[in-house]
Amino acid sequence: MRTRLANRSARLLLAAAAATALAATTTACAPEDNGAAAPAASASTSTDASADASGGAESGTGGTDSGAEDSGSEAGAGADKGGDKGTGEGGVGQSCGTNDLDLTLTPKSQAGGYYQVTAKAKSGITCYLDVNTPSVSFGSKPEGVASPVGQGGEDPIKLSGSAVAYTGISPKTTKEDGGVEFENVIVSVTDEDPNPAELALPEPAVVEKPIVTNWSTNPGETVPVIV
Repeated sequence: MRTRLANRSARLLLAAAAATALAATTTACAPEDNGAAAPAASASTSTDASADASGGAESGTGGTDSGAEDSGSEAGAGADKGGDKGTGEGGVGQSCGTNDLDLTLTPKSQAGGYYQVTAKAKSGITCYLDVNTPSVSFGSKPEGVASPVGQGGEDPIKLSGSAVAYTGISPKTTKEDGGVEFENVIVSVTDEDPNPAELALPEPAVVEKPIVTNWSTNPGETVPVIV
């Protein structure tokens, strides 16, 4: 009987010891489990934050591209508008001044004799003859100023490289004797041009009621006659 009681007591002690050990084990594992769960939650939060940051970065990039495209479009539009203001066949551009041109004078025998003046832009210059008729005078007195006869005429004429324009000057249009003799003729693209050109005549000419044609790229249109 004592042997059974002893065995029973021993089993109870072992059971109590096992329960105690199990409780200790459970208590020891709880912090570890909590610790393992915490990093998992932290990792999830970090992943979500990274995704949000990535989304924000993509959104920011999209905004930059949009801004660049808008800026480029505006720049292009500005360039096009600026281009409309450049030189063009419509005569928008640098107007020729007399000092932009090389002028040569050649005597002609048609129509009783006249002078053909050829205008060519100087090297490296592109300009437009915006005024149809040159200003021409023999001397400084009003009676030496050539009157336009309206022949020819292109407005404007672009001069660049080998392109040329012509005008014709008749020094005397009267049949009576008389007039004043001159050795030079003054030519400018406008009345107000500050740099007129003085061209030497091949020989002195008698001048009385002189006339001048418009500029033209066709020399046949610049033979001065009174109609």
